[in-house]
Amino acid sequence: MKPIAFALFLAAVAAGAAADGFRVDLIHRDSPRSPLYDPSSTAFDRVRAAAQRSALRPSRFARAGLAASGDASIEDPVLPDITEYLVEVELGTPKFKVVAIVDTGSDLLWANCKPCTQCYEQTPPLFDPKDSSTYRDLACDSRPCKAYGNLASETITFTTTTGSNTIAIPNITFGCSHQSNGIFSNRTGGIVGLGAGQLSLVSQLGSSIDSKFSYCLVPLSQTSATGKLVFGDGSVPSGSDVLTTPLTIKDSFYYLTLNGISVGNTNISATSPTASGSPNIVIDSGTMLNFLSPEMADKLGNAVKDIVDLPVANDPEFSVFAACFHVKGSRDYKFPDITYHFQGAPLRLGPSNTFLEVAQDVMCLATSGPADPPIFGNFAQQNHLVEFDLGAHQLSFAQVDCTNF
Repeated sequence: MKPIAFALFLAAVAAGAAADGFRVDLIHRDSPRSPLYDPSSTAFDRVRAAAQRSALRPSRFARAGLAASGDASIEDPVLPDITEYLVEVELGTPKFKVVAIVDTGSDLLWANCKPCTQCYEQTPPLFDPKDSSTYRDLACDSRPCKAYGNLASETITFTTTTGSNTIAIPNITFGCSHQSNGIFSNRTGGIVGLGAGQLSLVSQLGSSIDSKFSYCLVPLSQTSATGKLVFGDGSVPSGSDVLTTPLTIKDSFYYLTLNGISVGNTNISATSPTASGSPNIVIDSGTMLNFLSPEMADKLGNAVKDIVDLPVANDPEFSVFAACFHVKGSRDYKFPDITYHFQGAPLRLGPSNTFLEVAQDVMCLATSGPADPPIFGNFAQQNHLVEFDLGAHQLSFAQVDCTNF
């Protein structure tokens, strides 16, 4: 990336995007509002499918060559369709609606564009740059950029849930893809990258949103509700207890420091390769499950089995989970709280954030392994306002009812 061109990218200013923030709806892929919604799927089908997608995510973070510097951000391959949340955006002038994947593990905005010579058959129409008066091609010398599409500048518009109806943001850099080969679902048409790379939407908005963004994820069971994605101040509700922990950016991903996990009277220290005292776990919006090192996952699963007075479910179909239980015929069964001891922030999670009903009368711990690096997934984050303050290098958790946020 040429320095002059890159400086132009960072000069984008959000019209109306003040530091006090604006909110947009964050749609779970299984919501009736989602183009990916399948009314024939049961709740169990959706949970198992999400677990399978989660199992594909760790390799994303383990892959080499993802440093967010120079052309690396552009050459970073677009993520396959293995993420969980969507947002509606509009590109260009006049506005063209795109339903895009939202992902903290991706750095760039991408959209499928005409002409798309090697694309799967996409249900929604493709964005045509020739129809937009605000579209501008940008110089791009990287090999993938030349091969797969154009790097461009465009106006993007969000429909907000507070304040003014829409916010138009000019001069945003995005990738206009002409070769997709199935990297998206045929019912979505782009990606909104919230990663820490220099070309992510968050980085481009920069000081106009006080270098902050947050999200509030509704429980999976609340299919008619939508979460919120906030650019700027997340406005934590008064009276909420807020936990704050250091946030480290590495390879353009967001890392926290996990010192250990406790459940009941058992304390599980972070061990190699997830040694405590240093950034060692990625917080991710696109992975449902938590992924730990093999040793930590085994210890946590065994500790839960020691506490829970229920028959263990050892069926192979549940092998992705660290522990599963048969609950049929059991009355008043209880699952323990689990505390994730992030540096300076002991995050205590109840069963609604740690246990999933994956089949009829089968409950599983929403944790798996192995993964290097470990991942703190979105199921554990539901009904929490999770704020990323990139300027202060810190992340905050506040427990809230995200259905009413």
